[in-house]
Amino acid sequence: MNRDQVVLITGATGGIGRATANAFASAGCKLVLTDLDTSALSALEEEVKGRYNQQVLSLPGDLSETGFWDELIGSAFAKWGVVDVLVNNAAWRTIETMRTIPVKTWEKTLRICLTAPAFLSQAVALRMEALRRPAVIVNVSSMMADRPAGTSPAYIASKGALNSLTAELAVTYGRSGIRVVGVSPGYVETALSRDYRDAGGDDVSTRLIDAVNDNVPLGRGADPEEIAEAICWLSSECASYITGTTLVVDGGFKPNFSGYSVKRNQFPDQF
Repeated sequence: MNRDQVVLITGATGGIGRATANAFASAGCKLVLTDLDTSALSALEEEVKGRYNQQVLSLPGDLSETGFWDELIGSAFAKWGVVDVLVNNAAWRTIETMRTIPVKTWEKTLRICLTAPAFLSQAVALRMEALRRPAVIVNVSSMMADRPAGTSPAYIASKGALNSLTAELAVTYGRSGIRVVGVSPGYVETALSRDYRDAGGDDVSTRLIDAVNDNVPLGRGADPEEIAEAICWLSSECASYITGTTLVVDGGFKPNFSGYSVKRNQFPDQF
């Protein structure tokens, strides 16, 4: 990306969001950061300003509220006149099955994970088209869209739809010079990956993470910074001919059929 570009990041204080904010700031970009956690957002703003001496506009708000979408985009364009890169990173989910999830939870999840990205993208694209300027939209998806676990139905549905939306938006806005791409992380070491509990309320996150990593050819989860680097690369001129697709960043998990503990049983000297 070019220095002095304006980058808007939703869900900015989470693991991937924070790493992405730091990555873009280190490249010389101005930032618009939003998150529901006001205190964490203030801390991130101070961190970025102190470390990189970059300009930051922080706007705390709830992406499940449609009125905030207009406030967010309006404030970003009022401040700097452009949004060169939009990173739709915010996510929300509950851990439950389709047997028990209520409609209210389903609708909130889709509002944050799918509808907000759609209409934030629409608003940014509309303004950038009017300015006749190129832009990049990055939608942060999840490998769970293709490898569901049966425990987050609304989240899974939203991420699958987000992948399709990425292609749809790329077709819609491509002739205006607006690229739309996705990033689909595998397991990433963030707080969102450590909230799994069993029926008795005991934390089973480590057991689940170990089971996932047993299927990852690289043998580990990703650091948030590794996902951030993929987002920055897709936003840069190095990826100028990439649009309408979602890049899987999962250490090879998606195509692997069996865990390495199974492979070692079959071929102890080879795995």
